[in-house]
Amino acid sequence: MTVRVGVIGVGMIGQDHIRRLTQVIAGAQVVAVTDVDSARAEAVARDLPAARVHASGQEVTDDDHVDAVVVTSWGATHEEYVLGAIAAGKPVFCEKPLATASAACSRIMDAEVAGGQRLVQVGFMRRYDATYRALKAVTHDGSIGAPLLVHCAHRNPSVPDFYTADMSINDTAIHEIDLARWLLEEEITAVSVRTPRRNSRAAEGFNDPMMIYLETESDVLVDVEVSVNAAYGYDIRGEVVGETGTVSLADGSGVVVRRDGAYVGRVPADWRERFVRAYDVELQEWVNSVAAGGCTGPSSWDGYAATAVAEACTQALRSGERTPVSLREQPDFYAKTH
Repeated sequence: MTVRVGVIGVGMIGQDHIRRLTQVIAGAQVVAVTDVDSARAEAVARDLPAARVHASGQEVTDDDHVDAVVVTSWGATHEEYVLGAIAAGKPVFCEKPLATASAACSRIMDAEVAGGQRLVQVGFMRRYDATYRALKAVTHDGSIGAPLLVHCAHRNPSVPDFYTADMSINDTAIHEIDLARWLLEEEITAVSVRTPRRNSRAAEGFNDPMMIYLETESDVLVDVEVSVNAAYGYDIRGEVVGETGTVSLADGSGVVVRRDGAYVGRVPADWRERFVRAYDVELQEWVNSVAAGGCTGPSSWDGYAATAVAEACTQALRSGERTPVSLREQPDFYAKTH
């Protein structure tokens, strides 16, 4: 079966997913596109012989020729388009965040539960990265004992002018928030945020870097360093400290050469280079699950929980105080499979 896909939002990540769906993975065909910039949508469609350009996301979800929907528009529009796909009974892959507020994520869950079928997958691509999957396997195979601490770093060389301190949490650290839940297979119960000396390369009034502390149900402590003006490259780090050993991510790209009393390697330039293979695996597994009539990736509950934690982190950033995370009761519809 070839899954006919409609794409809502054809900016950078939307175009990258279209390339992936049409040139890299198997079993999909892009048959509809739309974007707030109609000229951009027309330009993208010229390279897609089977694609029609629609005036709105609603037209994409309602198109009888579309089997499944990919939402890659800006975050504030996600709720509308995901709800539209659910109403149409179509599987939907939504880039993170599922929605920009936990209340909106909750409405999505309610709609999905009412329909009686899992249709939503959230784009937390790091779950599909081979090194993170290996990290999780060791964390749970007993070889390092029970996990006690998790150390994470998320460093960007730079960010656009419109980037704000809240985006350090909602757009950047959201990946580590989801990873902590997935890696440890438990919820986050409280958060704290601290801001050290400001990087002189950061915009005026923008506290960068920041340290985010996550507390879990079993009292594992997760620290996340977010630094979005690191200059030297895109550097992602992770380590789990267990009772009897540790496991950490290896270098994410290329090799390290040691010679003449020194060693040199390469740091990825951006997120596309570091996680290109993870994105490939993520979309292939989504297409496979749609073709098989199921949905197996990160769920609406995962999207809701991550957004709720991000909201608590934003509150903690502003108050300077430890902030509990408030989660609604998890519907039985979403089994704790992580």
